[in-house]
Amino acid sequence: MPKAPQRTFQSLRGHFLLDGGTLGGSCFHRSVVLVCEHTPEGALGLVLTRPGSLRLEESLPGEVPQGFHGTPLFDGGPVQPTALSYLHSTPAHLLGNVLPGLSIGHQIVDLHELMASGPPKLRLKVFAGYAGWSPGQLDGELRRGSWLTAPAEVAAVFDIPPEDLWRHLIRRRESWQERLLADAPEDLASN
Repeated sequence: MPKAPQRTFQSLRGHFLLDGGTLGGSCFHRSVVLVCEHTPEGALGLVLTRPGSLRLEESLPGEVPQGFHGTPLFDGGPVQPTALSYLHSTPAHLLGNVLPGLSIGHQIVDLHELMASGPPKLRLKVFAGYAGWSPGQLDGELRRGSWLTAPAEVAAVFDIPPEDLWRHLIRRRESWQERLLADAPEDLASN
């Protein structure tokens, strides 16, 4: 019997995952996740649509520079809610480890140095927890239609308010059926 052709792994690092309308009742309902790492060993992403009630000055150890007071600590996902991650970008930041112009970091010392050095026009989002997938898990969720994907953009990460990001990205979809999700009620049973 001939072997089935093996599928080539395709990384989604630097892509958005959008709730495709099937994640109601979960922490990913109407969410946008930025995939920061994706290898055959698994994936790591950060939920961009869940700003928390805590501010950086209330939640980070050490002195938070005044310019960052009032910045929300985002709920990055259900895995390790005490793990710290942050996304950062500046106009001079051409390279990035997530996508061009955008990097992820995990060390509190590096975060404090970044905030203290105050690079011009630093853009920053800090997260507690993350979304994680074991080997093949994300691929299975994609095959089941749980997620829609779109190439990520630095501007979307920082410029679109978190509460508008999912709708904004869904409205840009090519499929009219997918675009309908943007205007559907939160609870389809109430329609």
